[in-house]
Amino acid sequence: MHIKVFGPGCARCTTTEDLVKEVAAAKGGNITVQKVTDLKEMMVSGIVSTPAVVIDGIIKSTGRVPTKEEIAAWIDGAAGAPSTSAAPGCGCGGKC
Repeated sequence: MHIKVFGPGCARCTTTEDLVKEVAAAKGGNITVQKVTDLKEMMVSGIVSTPAVVIDGIIKSTGRVPTKEEIAAWIDGAAGAPSTSAAPGCGCGGKC
């Protein structure tokens, strides 16, 4: 699994990266986390608001810091485990 955290390096982007790394480490397995600061790559990926989290090419969150619970659900969903999300891939954490 490949997780990208998009952001220029602001406090919210750094917090998001730290949370994603923490949850990924707790989950274990083959999870890589990459920080993306390149504006061109953000635009090509469809990111218009940061911080943003993308898991295996699917945008899960933009413009806010997600909770640990949301991140864990996204990882579980991408790994094939049951997710708490009401709509697959919506990234709302079951709040939609």
